[in-house]
Amino acid sequence: MKDITLVVMAAGIGSRFGGGIKQLEPVGPHGEIIMDYSIYDAIKAGFNKVVFVIRKDLEEDFDKIIGQRIKKKVKVEYAFQEVSDIPKQYKDKFQERKKPWGTGQAILACKNVVHEPFLVINADDYYGKEAYQTAYNYLSDTHPMQPLPICMIGFVLKNTLSDNGGVTRGVCQVNKENQLIDIVETHHIEKIDGKAMTQGKEIDLNAVVSMNMWGLQPEIFQTLEKGFEDFLNTLEAVDIKSEYLLPTIIGDLLHSQQATVAVLKSHDEWFGVTYKEDKDFVKESIQKLVENGMYPKQL
Repeated sequence: MKDITLVVMAAGIGSRFGGGIKQLEPVGPHGEIIMDYSIYDAIKAGFNKVVFVIRKDLEEDFDKIIGQRIKKKVKVEYAFQEVSDIPKQYKDKFQERKKPWGTGQAILACKNVVHEPFLVINADDYYGKEAYQTAYNYLSDTHPMQPLPICMIGFVLKNTLSDNGGVTRGVCQVNKENQLIDIVETHHIEKIDGKAMTQGKEIDLNAVVSMNMWGLQPEIFQTLEKGFEDFLNTLEAVDIKSEYLLPTIIGDLLHSQQATVAVLKSHDEWFGVTYKEDKDFVKESIQKLVENGMYPKQL
């Protein structure tokens, strides 16, 4: 069996959640968190290692609440995303920065612990069983490495909206061969009167969107490292909020023909804890999946 790793991005501060560490909030009938269901689905699909990308100060909580349990089922490693983990020539320039540099930096933090194909997910998102099986099938296949092969699990926009506020989604343009043509990071998409709206503009509810579920090869680390330095070089010292984002990075690789992106569509309903008010809906959704036999009552 080929080694395939699940990378869980969990270093976000979670400011929209209104305090607390949202990735560790219990949502299952026996105190399970969303990551428990993600990892359960990934192991069932064939993944045999989990890497948590976290802040160093969260390590004790993560290891106590989930790491020790998961280690009994699958190999676990940690990668640390820190705001200070940048090339030394930029440290003085950005010493006022408090927040990590985004999902691109989060993946780059894994370069010393991931040496095999891997799937990237958000810690506080539920993706569904189909997504993991589809991703595993792609990552376990052999692909030409030029241009760099990437896969994206695409979700239907209407299955990813929150009732409690606007969300950011990568809205995708896909060709007939299910290859990604373009991805546009679209902010503040709201569900209004049964429509998806942003800044007064309607978006197709059936549009394919990215939920930061990417299948990558370890060869991408070299590209990320150079790209991160180029990104920092373009910023001014006063610009302390810009982020090095995976969808933007992959979009640039796509447009420069350095990568191809296969879009693997999932029909499962996505849900996550973007806002504190989302928690009750997530708990109800998990309970329904348990009652329907999708998961055991206790993982």
